[in-house]
Amino acid sequence: MNLNLKNTFAKELPADPIEENSRRQVKEACFSYVSPKHTKNPKILHVSEEMVKALGISETDKLSEEFVEVFTGNKVLENTTPYAMCYGGHQFGNWAGQLGDGRAINLFEVQHNEKQWQVQLKGAGETPYSRTADGLAVLRSSIREYLCSEAMFHLGVPTTRALSLALSGDDVMRDMLYDGNQAYEKGAIVSRLAPSFLRFGNFEILAARQDHKTLKTLVDYTIKHHFSHLGTPSKENYIKFFAEVSKRTLDMIVHWQRVGFVHGVMNTDNMSILGLTIDYGPYGWLEGFDFGWTPNTTDSQHKRYRFGNQPNIGLWNLYQLANALYPLIEAVEPLEAILEDYKNNFEIESLKMMCSKLGLEINDDKDNELIQRLEDVLLLTETDMTLFFRNLSNFKKGDAKKGLEIVEAAFYVPNEVSDTIAQQWRDWFESYDARLKKESLLDTERTIKMNTVNPKYVLRNYMSQLAIDEANKGNYKLIDELFQLLKKPYDEQPGNEKWFAKRPDWARHKVGCSMLSCSS
Repeated sequence: MNLNLKNTFAKELPADPIEENSRRQVKEACFSYVSPKHTKNPKILHVSEEMVKALGISETDKLSEEFVEVFTGNKVLENTTPYAMCYGGHQFGNWAGQLGDGRAINLFEVQHNEKQWQVQLKGAGETPYSRTADGLAVLRSSIREYLCSEAMFHLGVPTTRALSLALSGDDVMRDMLYDGNQAYEKGAIVSRLAPSFLRFGNFEILAARQDHKTLKTLVDYTIKHHFSHLGTPSKENYIKFFAEVSKRTLDMIVHWQRVGFVHGVMNTDNMSILGLTIDYGPYGWLEGFDFGWTPNTTDSQHKRYRFGNQPNIGLWNLYQLANALYPLIEAVEPLEAILEDYKNNFEIESLKMMCSKLGLEINDDKDNELIQRLEDVLLLTETDMTLFFRNLSNFKKGDAKKGLEIVEAAFYVPNEVSDTIAQQWRDWFESYDARLKKESLLDTERTIKMNTVNPKYVLRNYMSQLAIDEANKGNYKLIDELFQLLKKPYDEQPGNEKWFAKRPDWARHKVGCSMLSCSS
């Protein structure tokens, strides 16, 4: 396979001197060398043509046995040294110490068309960071990660990418709901890509151990390769680095809120230093609009990572990163100023985002009030977020009386919309109509603009579960159908109307369709 291979991470950062693959605390190092596990009978199920081209892989190579072997971990390319990264993290608000790549193995870096990609296998075997786990992944979680990372990209959300989805040919024991009912499942491997998989936790673990020398080496490396526009590493540029990470994190979360995405497990070890959505575990899209919803069974009691709290958790996580970087900066004020900017800027960016969803372009002092009233009435009954905002684009100025009719398909239980609630909707549509009349856009122009920010198709959990159920029977066609659908989430796609629908009743409480665990 003819790839333009690079190896900056392993060459420029300190390695764990111990080479045996045993569980251990790894000190004064950013990674450990480790080889992927050989699998019995690997089989590629799906490949992203877009990412094949991004890596410069030829059509011949894509169809080769070598492609299968490399991207399932059965062959290590010459002059490459696979490794797992060392990092720590705060999990559900508590410091968890060393975590690391427990089931991810980085193969190599590829440079193509002036872009550099880190290539990683998820589910390719144990590493020194696997703790009590086996480092493997199962088909259901791998399908969800593969489809979601590519779907998010096409929604315009900053994200890691995926190259391939494969069966390992091995069975993997899992307790899906953590209820003591273990069962064998099909093992799988996702090849995922990003300019870097560095997380907040990579920096936190070094600061927690007071290994400031390695911390400086890692920050300098990160600036050199991923924030080079900031200039030569210095205290001043460390501050600029933190400011940019903060801005990218904010931008990512605003996009999450825009499309109704809930990550489900925003631990600091799942926060990308590049502001990319990373680690697709128990995620979900809002069905009914609900600030209190979380898709994660582990989070069901305290709901720390609920939809409405994601912006606050982003800030909390940035505080932890600020604490980790402090030993290099040795000044509190600039870090506090950046964190304060996050708060202020989130209010500004969130308002802009909501105005774009409503088709509002000019500034109006009462927009916050209009949006608050909308959110209040949305919460009165179970209302599908995706359907509501997409259908809202069909509203015509001067037609306030037809507003409720335009969005009624978004109500899960229409007869719950009592006369009192219906009146609140009519009152809101009167206000919305009056506000739109201040805009110069024609209805047709506004519809087009709204449909570029309000997707028609998102990867609802029940859709993934249907693909998983079929795949478990050996039928992988639905994976491709959804993959193709989600490449154009803002297009009408009249042939795919069946996917522009509320979650079916059978999926309301079905495992994998409502709540999910971190089990993989």
